[in-house]
Amino acid sequence: MSTEPRLAEVVEPEPAQKAARGTDQAVKETLEDYTLRFAPRSYRRWTPMVVATTALGGIAYMADFSIGAGIGLAHGTGNALLAIAVAAVVIFVTGFPLAYYGARYNIDLDLITRGSGFGYFGSVLTSVIFASFTFIFFALEGSIMAQGLKLGLGLPLWLGYLVSTLMVIPLVIYGMTALSKLQVWTTPIWLLLMVGPLVYLVATDPGSVDRFLAYAGTDGDGGVNTASVLLGAGVCLSLIAQIGEQIDYLRFMPPKTEANKRSWWTAVVMAGPGWVVLGALKQAIGVFLAVYIIAEVGAAAAPEPIQQFKHAFDAMMPSWLVLPLAVALVVISQIKINVTNAYSGSLAWTNSFTRVTRRYPGRMVFVLVNLGFALALMEADMFSFLNSILGFYSNCAIAWVVTVATDIGINKYVLKLSPHAPEFRRGMLYAVNPVGVVAFVAASGLSIAMYFHALGDTLQPYSPVAAAVIAFVLTPLMAVVTKGRYYLRRADDGIAEPLLDEDGNPSATTYDCHVCRQRFERPDVTACRTHDAVVCSLCLSTDKVGDHVLPAAV
Repeated sequence: MSTEPRLAEVVEPEPAQKAARGTDQAVKETLEDYTLRFAPRSYRRWTPMVVATTALGGIAYMADFSIGAGIGLAHGTGNALLAIAVAAVVIFVTGFPLAYYGARYNIDLDLITRGSGFGYFGSVLTSVIFASFTFIFFALEGSIMAQGLKLGLGLPLWLGYLVSTLMVIPLVIYGMTALSKLQVWTTPIWLLLMVGPLVYLVATDPGSVDRFLAYAGTDGDGGVNTASVLLGAGVCLSLIAQIGEQIDYLRFMPPKTEANKRSWWTAVVMAGPGWVVLGALKQAIGVFLAVYIIAEVGAAAAPEPIQQFKHAFDAMMPSWLVLPLAVALVVISQIKINVTNAYSGSLAWTNSFTRVTRRYPGRMVFVLVNLGFALALMEADMFSFLNSILGFYSNCAIAWVVTVATDIGINKYVLKLSPHAPEFRRGMLYAVNPVGVVAFVAASGLSIAMYFHALGDTLQPYSPVAAAVIAFVLTPLMAVVTKGRYYLRRADDGIAEPLLDEDGNPSATTYDCHVCRQRFERPDVTACRTHDAVVCSLCLSTDKVGDHVLPAAV
């Protein structure tokens, strides 16, 4: 991404001198703006394909190999491949409206969630869900890296966990600018190291494909059954929240016009819901490599990506080169994704904290908080009970993503009860919208109860299905019952100029925020309640007494 100067995320001043210091502090702490707000057109200067390429660079994580291996070992290849396919379809379908909204209106998933059924404070629930996603998967990737450091350098696991956590801090300070450069330069090396061994094994040992397809798993007889498929799909569906990290890139898409609409749509589909295609392929490769290892040395090390690639490299190159390449692959992958995990998690925590306390503490505080949670999970050996954690978490993630996707697809475009244009600014939204909150709480609560056998052993595998179905049904039902009255606290933001231009893109006209004295584009400001001026969205969020917040208006 660009390194040109950016506007600061600022704290409302009390008094003027404090404002200046607050602005300077925010600039130094974040170094990458538009993280809690609308991304302006003046900043979005990249082509659709550049944005898409950068977004897909973050899909280099190794967790997919472990997830696929775990499902394959437990349920067999047939059930694993079907589970992976089912999850991929659900993730693609639900991710499409979210990716479109993020790219079209240049806002992240939290801002989308606010105006898509949850309300200004209601979406704090989902921000915590997303933050949990980032530190769970940071811990998973950090565990994989620690395994690589132990095998390659002899580091004890506890020290490897610490190293994998601390090494991302210098990079994550610089946010998406540093991350985008890292993704572009490391992706070709990562692809070569990942794909090369697989091609070699299939070409030189065709029998490995037969063994892969015939593998029955430890919990089955090789036959396909619904319970095994759904249990496996539930684990894969824990990745459904990955669309949030994809949108962190897609919000920098240029305006959609008649001239670029083909490349624009290609980029949105490829880097939005399309990420799951690569993810599903990696999961299938994880099953293949796990079965290959079982045939070679036994099942103990099969779920560990470092062991998978060590044995794959061992078949195709000199022994002295095997470990260095395997460790290099794991370290590159871990850095590529965990900088994003640490960054996106810090944004989710900061966003929630700022809304609840009306104070912007600085993003680096929550970088450390997120990393602390991740390190605790690693030291607790979360890798050994990976599938249980992901199976539980997926119920919450599915309920959230399906609720928001349904609100966009059904409530906005079919029922037209949800406002078509996105809204995220304080004062414009109700604190809580029962449409999304009720649907999410009911879907996640009931599905979690099913997951923990509260409704019987027979229904337990169906918990992810329940989460998706309940969210899909309740979201439009609640919109009809409430007649859509809890979406907007007021429809007029006090500014005469339309929010969108003639092409339906967010307006690029700029206004001066009278609180922080910075210039912001039209979608990021509202009129001020007490002054004949405008105020930006972050200054509204940090307004402790509500002086600048517009009153409710039916």
